[in-house]
Amino acid sequence: MRIHEIKTIQPLTAEKARINALKQAKDRAAKALKAERTRQKQQKAREKLVKAQRDLAMARLTNE
Repeated sequence: MRIHEIKTIQPLTAEKARINALKQAKDRAAKALKAERTRQKQQKAREKLVKAQRDLAMARLTNE
C-alpha cells in the first residue's frame, strides 16, 4: 500500500460518538443478561442434582 492510497480517518461527530456509545452499552447489557440467565440455569441444575442425590441417599437408607 502506498502513502497516497491511505485515507484519513475523520473524527466522529458528537452525535455519532453518542450513537456508538449507546450501541456498545446495549451490546454489553445483552451480554450481561445472557451470562446471568446462564448462571441462573446452572445454579438451578446444581440444586436439582444435589436434591436428587440427597433423595437417592435417603431412599437407600430407608431400604436397608
